[in-house]
Amino acid sequence: MEEEKKAYNILMYSHDTYGLGHIRRTMAIARNLVDKDVNILIVTGSPIVGRYTMPKGIDFVRMPGMIKKTNHIYVPHSIKVDPKIAISIRKNIISATAKTFKPDLFIVDKVPIGLKGEVLPTLKWIKKNLPCTRVVLGLRDILDDAQSTIADWERKKFPEVLRDLYSEIWVYGYKAMYNPIEEYQFPEDIAKKTVFTGYIPRKVPRTRKTKRKHKQVVVTIGGGGDGYCVLDTYLKMLETNGTVDFKTLMITGPFLSPDRLDELADRARALKVQIKPFVRNMEKRMAKADLVVSMGGYNSMCEILSIKKPALIIPRDNPRMEQLIRAQVFKERCLCDFIKWDDVTPETMREKVNSLLDDPSIYEAELETFAMTGLEVMRKRLEYFREHCYQDDIKE
Repeated sequence: MEEEKKAYNILMYSHDTYGLGHIRRTMAIARNLVDKDVNILIVTGSPIVGRYTMPKGIDFVRMPGMIKKTNHIYVPHSIKVDPKIAISIRKNIISATAKTFKPDLFIVDKVPIGLKGEVLPTLKWIKKNLPCTRVVLGLRDILDDAQSTIADWERKKFPEVLRDLYSEIWVYGYKAMYNPIEEYQFPEDIAKKTVFTGYIPRKVPRTRKTKRKHKQVVVTIGGGGDGYCVLDTYLKMLETNGTVDFKTLMITGPFLSPDRLDELADRARALKVQIKPFVRNMEKRMAKADLVVSMGGYNSMCEILSIKKPALIIPRDNPRMEQLIRAQVFKERCLCDFIKWDDVTPETMREKVNSLLDDPSIYEAELETFAMTGLEVMRKRLEYFREHCYQDDIKE
């Protein structure tokens, strides 16, 4: 009788403070890597992870959630304890999960040491006790402006951590569009560990082409914690524009405050604008649209690239420049149009929306030919990992 093959265990860490970006990217990767002999366990602080349908072979461990107050200050999302206690609880959950699950692959999202260093003890334990386990840092291509990122990484000693405790770095983007190795001055040995995967595609739903009397605009601001300005300006554009010949679906995100949601809902109702706090199938809603108005987060941009829809981006430029830099990079390639955060008014928004609805051809042409290789490259890396022990690579 043939010996049953041992399942391959993948542990994924997603700190998830306030928003949808990290958990949505993590779920997209997990759905791609899971297989009949692959188990995936996601350890996350996302307060909404339970709203997602988990395919067979994927499960999650929920840590107490944290909310970012500033770039350096985080407080518990729900439980009323000292932030240090909350981090200690999270650290113990991560460590206990890794020691019990014994992953063959550990994928850490964005922060090499985790939130407030909570992943560091687990990384050190894996290096000592699981020598064949691969440890991968997954990075979106654009983190912040170069000066801030270099200073932040040096202060937190990230290069040393990547050198000693990681086997590989996956950059979810293309070197030709934005090269973090150069921008953020990766040391040579760290650069050699870096693999550019390309952007991460989303599952594109099939939509039947139907003749519609009116065009459709979808307005979405991700999690909703920081995009009220976009929704407010969009409604003001409609309120001051008389009648328009397009319909609107507005998705506010689950983290928009109840008071602001009520206020927007009243205004939307008067304008016959459909408004929803959260939808599971965001790609399906976008796929039915003629134009997407959104902020410039990595996941929103990946969704727009996947469905190949013209988009108007309103990128946030505080507390990080990430969204603005991404919007500029995409605009240069005719993959979207954008308005700077401080320049957005009902008038500038109306001009851009009308222009994109009237003639989206320049953007449609570029979007149609844009390749998204992220999941394909990750699958190939997983195949390689399963065939080679990490220690064998080190000896080479």
